[in-house]
Amino acid sequence: MSENSKVLAFVLGMCIIVAVLLAGLRGATLEMAQANEAVFNQRAILKALGKSLQPAESEMSDAQVQELFATKMTESKVIDYAGNVVEGRDVLKVKLEEEKKKPEDERVLPFFVFDNDGKKYYIISMYGNGLWDAIWGNMSLEGDLVTVAGASFDHKGETPGLGAEIKDNQVWVNQFIGTSVYKDNMYEGITVRKGGAKDKKYEVDGLSGATVTADGVDKMIEDYVGKYEPFLNKMKSGGKMGMK
Repeated sequence: MSENSKVLAFVLGMCIIVAVLLAGLRGATLEMAQANEAVFNQRAILKALGKSLQPAESEMSDAQVQELFATKMTESKVIDYAGNVVEGRDVLKVKLEEEKKKPEDERVLPFFVFDNDGKKYYIISMYGNGLWDAIWGNMSLEGDLVTVAGASFDHKGETPGLGAEIKDNQVWVNQFIGTSVYKDNMYEGITVRKGGAKDKKYEVDGLSGATVTADGVDKMIEDYVGKYEPFLNKMKSGGKMGMK
C-alpha cells in the first residue's frame, strides 16, 4: 500500500470513529433532554396540587418528583372529548398543543389522579392564548370534582411583571384554591375579574396591566373544564370509566 493510500485509509477511519462518537453523543443528549422535559412536566402537574402537596414540588429533587409520580399518580388516564377512556396512550405524552391541530373528534386529554394517603385529587390540563403567544396550565379538583385544590400556569412569551405573573405570582395563583367550577350543579367557571373579585367562590382578581392575558386564563379554564365535563359527569354519577 502506498503512503498516500495509508493516509487516506487513516483519514477515513478517523471519520468513521468521529461519526460514531457524534451519533452516540446525539443519542445521549436527546435522551437527557427527554428525561428533563418529563420531569419538568411532572413538576408542573404536581404544582397544581397547591397547598395540598407537602413539601411543595419546588423543594423536591428530580428523583423525588419521579418517585411521587410512580407511587401516587394512581389512576391517570387518557380520555376523549366524549368522556371515554382511550386505551394504549401514555398520559404523560399527551401534548395539548399537538392535540389542537387534530380534528376535534380525534383529540384526547390527559387526566391525572393523585392519591395522597387515601384522599384523591383530580388534575386536568389546559391550553390557550395569552397576549403574545400560548399559555397553558393544570388545575386540581377536590374529591367532589367541584372545588379547586390548586392550579399552576405557564406561558411562552407574556410580558415580565405583567402577563408573566400568571406563572411568577404565586399569591395570585393561590386565589384559585377553594374556588368552584360549578354552581348548583351547573358549570360556572372561574372568572378572572378586572378590578377585583366580587364573589371569591367563583372569581379571582385580575392582573393589573395584563387584561388580555387574564382574559386568556379565564377563557382557557372555561374551554377545558367544558372539554372534561362529559368525563367528570360520568365520574359524579358513579362511573369508574375503566379506572383500576
